[in-house]
Amino acid sequence: MGRMSIEVTGVTRFFGPTRAVWQMNMAVPTGTVTGLVGSNGAGKTTLLLMLAALLAPDAGSIRIAGLDPAAQPREVHQAVGWMPDSFGTWDSLTCTEILLTFAAAQGLDKATGKQRAIDMLSAVHLEEMAHTPARVLSRGQKQRLGLARALVHQPKALLLDEPAAGMDPRSRADLRVLLRDLAASGVTVLVSSHILSELEQMVDGVIFMAHGQAIAPASASSAQPRPDGGDGAGDAEHTEDTDDAESTESTDGADDPAAPKPDSSPTPGSNMVRPQPLQRQWQMRALDAQRLSDWSAEASVRATTTADGTVRLAVPDDAAAARVLREALDAGVEVVSFAPTGGALEEIYLSMEGDRR
Repeated sequence: MGRMSIEVTGVTRFFGPTRAVWQMNMAVPTGTVTGLVGSNGAGKTTLLLMLAALLAPDAGSIRIAGLDPAAQPREVHQAVGWMPDSFGTWDSLTCTEILLTFAAAQGLDKATGKQRAIDMLSAVHLEEMAHTPARVLSRGQKQRLGLARALVHQPKALLLDEPAAGMDPRSRADLRVLLRDLAASGVTVLVSSHILSELEQMVDGVIFMAHGQAIAPASASSAQPRPDGGDGAGDAEHTEDTDDAESTESTDGADDPAAPKPDSSPTPGSNMVRPQPLQRQWQMRALDAQRLSDWSAEASVRATTTADGTVRLAVPDDAAAARVLREALDAGVEVVSFAPTGGALEEIYLSMEGDRR
């Protein structure tokens, strides 16, 4: 899968007697967008804080952008961009002043910092708010400013905790494009979000967490579309609004609240969890539903006919989609629509949650 930008080995973190992260093992490739998925209290925010060198692990080791957050916190702060769920700022400062302050804190000279502030406000479409005090910004605008702040020093890795919260649809679409562009330039992006439909459209793969550990549910590429044409559980894609380290992560390990703290050198788990690629589903409609159904039985990719006569196909990428469309047309299927459809990530998540219950 290529060089790893983030490696977490046997990492454990307790809050008093409650374990938030337990012998976590995962690796994230360089230049990818990876989703971190799990219920509230799964340990996601605690993990992100440790990756950002804002919280020390009780045991285990972390490497991010080639650095050890425990031993090199300052270097990690310079190499990593961090966007928390709730963006705290100085309400009296303008957007530009906030970015200049953080640029200076990262060691950028005045000229470079000024140019970076201009560039980042443009990247998140806040140019018109450049000289506006932060106190008048909406929730979504503050989220965009928080993203600009995380990127002002051109980090090698970017950690995002619920970045799309409060954003309008246009801003969410812009966020997807920005993150894909960053990954293409070599930046490693790890994003935690409960808005699964949005996450599915922006990530290369996902890592699932439960009870403070990375887990491997049924492969993201093996999610079967439902015969009734549904994607999962309808409106359940936005499962919760927050995953705060102080208020929700403390629920991790509630099944074993008296678990003893491990010694300083636990034996790391042998299974290093890597992002599972998402194989997206495409939906095809045709003038003759029966002819489409007959063709789908011989299609080169997995296909399922739904109750309304459409066919859902598991297509790994755009090139495969183009090939499948040609196959259908060559077989005489009069295709009237062929487009990607979401729901695979939500289906896996809900299945995982059902197994836990």
